[in-house]
Amino acid sequence: MKITPFLLAFALSALSVTAQTTPVPGGQRTPAEQQEADREQAAADKQALEGVNDDENRKRRWECSLPGGEYSVNLGAITSVSKHSYVLDGTLLVTEVTVDTTGTALARFYYIEPITKDTTFNALARLQKRAEQLRNRGQERSGTKADEMAQKSYPTTTHARTIEFRIMNEVELNALYGSLYRAWNSGKGRTFRIQ
Repeated sequence: MKITPFLLAFALSALSVTAQTTPVPGGQRTPAEQQEADREQAAADKQALEGVNDDENRKRRWECSLPGGEYSVNLGAITSVSKHSYVLDGTLLVTEVTVDTTGTALARFYYIEPITKDTTFNALARLQKRAEQLRNRGQERSGTKADEMAQKSYPTTTHARTIEFRIMNEVELNALYGSLYRAWNSGKGRTFRIQ
């Protein structure tokens, strides 16, 4: 009879070990895998924010300094701020922060990522490689980074009275939106910078 409690305890511990190591059906992550992925994402997010500064200022303006340019708006002129995502041409996911004002200009800050990262089309891969070569040559000549600039296709994406900035990762875009919303909501100016 003394062996029965021992066997029962052993069977339960073996069952719990098996349950922890058995893959979850459908490609879902186990809790341990999810915790590891969350840790990795938090580390990547922290690294992405190393070049971001967000400080209060006394100007009653939200000022933004980005690699692609500068933007400043009086807090009293802001009528709305928004953050939303949409699919562009079925291939790109765009996350965008928009600042609407009492003036005539609309400011857009956006981050773009491909919906499918693994492209198998040889023609597309060749075009992308050639575009990268041309971009690198242009950067060497002008000293600017074209991949950090807003992307426009005339006349489709060129709108009168629209100020556009491209942000290179979603973590920085979220930080920008947080700074903008805090300034607008509190009425206290902020200076936001991405280096």
